Amino acid sequence: MSDYAIRVQDVSKMYKLYNRNRDRIMDAFGLSKQPRYREHYALNNLSFDVKRGETVGIIGTNGAGKSTILKIITGVLNATSGDVLIEGRISALLELGAGFNMEYTGIENVYLNGTMMGYTREEIDKKMDDILTFADIGDFVYQPVKTYSSGMFVRLAFAVAINIDPEILIVDEALSVGDVFFQNKCYKKFDDFKKLGKTILFVSHDLGSISKYCDRVVLLDHGKKLSEGTPKDMINIYKKLMTGTAVEDALKASEENDVDNKAGEDESENKSNDATIKRSITDVTDSELWRSNFVINPDLNEYGSRKAEIIDFAILDSDDILTNSIMKGDTFTIKSKVHFNEDIKDPIFTYTFKNVKGVDITGTNTMYEKTYVEQAKAGDEYVVSFTQEMNLQGGDYLLSMSCTGYDDKGELVAYHRLYDVLNITVVSDKNTVGFYDMNSKVRLEKVK
Repeated sequence: MSDYAIRVQDVSKMYKLYNRNRDRIMDAFGLSKQPRYREHYALNNLSFDVKRGETVGIIGTNGAGKSTILKIITGVLNATSGDVLIEGRISALLELGAGFNMEYTGIENVYLNGTMMGYTREEIDKKMDDILTFADIGDFVYQPVKTYSSGMFVRLAFAVAINIDPEILIVDEALSVGDVFFQNKCYKKFDDFKKLGKTILFVSHDLGSISKYCDRVVLLDHGKKLSEGTPKDMINIYKKLMTGTAVEDALKASEENDVDNKAGEDESENKSNDATIKRSITDVTDSELWRSNFVINPDLNEYGSRKAEIIDFAILDSDDILTNSIMKGDTFTIKSKVHFNEDIKDPIFTYTFKNVKGVDITGTNTMYEKTYVEQAKAGDEYVVSFTQEMNLQGGDYLLSMSCTGYDDKGELVAYHRLYDVLNITVVSDKNTVGFYDMNSKVRLEKVK
């Protein structure tokens, strides 16, 4: 028996793109001497292996080919060229509703999916109690699934996929639909699978989950494998891609990186490679804004008297790399550059974090931190840098910043405020209760 559960060898998937339906028909019947389509490669000579018992993550930006390769592995799509070798029974949760008949009840769909995976009715009957207990949707299992909420749907689909005792489990983003308690139960099942020596192939945009649960990560970009290695290294490269780093540099670094090297050699090599793909704040030219490296919220709330204006801003990790993904526990910096259009006494520079529900989580300002500018003159520009350790729990947050002050009457005045201007993703492999981590030091002693 091979050491590999999945082997993807030089797989390509090409789609024909037509400008008009007429061109498609003519091409189908061979009525045109010249091709009337454009070739689009969703995958281009992609190769990677998954060993037995590994949990491997696949990450990449939208359109990278993540879902396409999973569908080819599971047989939903055929590759244009290349081979996929599978050793073991696969159970897949590719997308909401895949493999379900919307008119059937939940129970009927359990039998339908089990049969499609090669189980007899008697074998499914033996697993039914485990499936229904895991799904925990009550009497809705006797109702047509077209009446289900998205959360109920994914509960049942995942319960079927994970309780039929597969050797290989493939999951594509489906867990993002379930609530936090269901996700916790699913990830516990992941851990149980790993302990049993099962193989998991996992696609997700949740970098925290990728970091916590994956042994290895494959990074895709525009249908090609950009690199593969430890979750931390691949997430770092992924962050550079999201901030506009040249793909060519990352590809060059990937080619030089031997993922089978010893741990010490890997660390040295990755440090060398990382230097070629990082986009430091020092790389930004005088004519370029820091903010151009980030995706700005199109619905940000911006207002103020404009006596002072925030003309630029950035988020930097501990290596001064422009990024909005910060590893929990790492030091990071929030910068803003403010131009003063009028003389202002005692301006105050601020930042605030909110959760996605709009609740203020934390923040500070130069007044609290006792860092003052007593008098800013018209034409002056100041850069304020807030540097701190990231102790928020893993997840997504919204960053706001402002320049404010007090007028002669002691009233608070907003010169310029940018509410919810940027998203910050905190990547964590350990979350505690609440919004932030107390970083407790734990000691356990047996006294008897």
